Amino acid sequence: MEYRKIIIALDGNSSCGKSTFAKRIAGELGYAYIDTGAMYRAVTLACIEEGLFEHTENPPEKEVEAVLQAVELDLRYNADLERTGIWLNGRMVEDRIRSMDVSGHVSYISAIGTVRRKMVEYQRRLGMNKGVVMDGRDIGTVVFPHAELKIFLTASLEVRAMRRYKELVEKGMAAELEEVKSNLEKRDRIDSTRKESPLKQAPDALVLDNSRMTVDQQMVWFRKVYNQTISSADGEY
Repeated sequence: MEYRKIIIALDGNSSCGKSTFAKRIAGELGYAYIDTGAMYRAVTLACIEEGLFEHTENPPEKEVEAVLQAVELDLRYNADLERTGIWLNGRMVEDRIRSMDVSGHVSYISAIGTVRRKMVEYQRRLGMNKGVVMDGRDIGTVVFPHAELKIFLTASLEVRAMRRYKELVEKGMAAELEEVKSNLEKRDRIDSTRKESPLKQAPDALVLDNSRMTVDQQMVWFRKVYNQTISSADGEY
């Protein structure tokens, strides 16, 4: 039995497990997975490499916009790694964009209206044919406000900090747990209070607190809400 494809919007704070959950969902349904956070991180990396943060935490927006004009992003599936990676101006930067220096600046870059509008336009093009799982901060509220299934993922700050810390250590990157926690608190504050597309739960989003859940347990929950969504939609084709 084949069902019509839908858009699944997955929003939430940093390090609450959105990417891991979204990848599992996409793999099970045969959908494309789109990590919108990686796009903002790639733009941030471009700004770092242009030296915009050498003397300030808040470079002028016009300087960021100038860098943005030269940014070319590409999402490609890597069969060997079994994951989608992001390419910045022709080079793969998937691991580089996860470093602490990028994490420390991405919320500032993400709050700039010009950056968000360009990324949202790109994200809408990627999802126009549906059959996608897209995660980020504003997918269910701005990018695809009419997505058939919206999920708002949450987890405690302590759990998120430990997850992020372990991820960095496993990749061989230098990290201190308290620094990671402080960075997440800062990003939470910026993401939820910025003027342009702030992080917030869509009114029709389903909330899942995964602080004490394994990914397998989350998938049990997902299958139930997915089947309910499909059965209440326009039906099969």
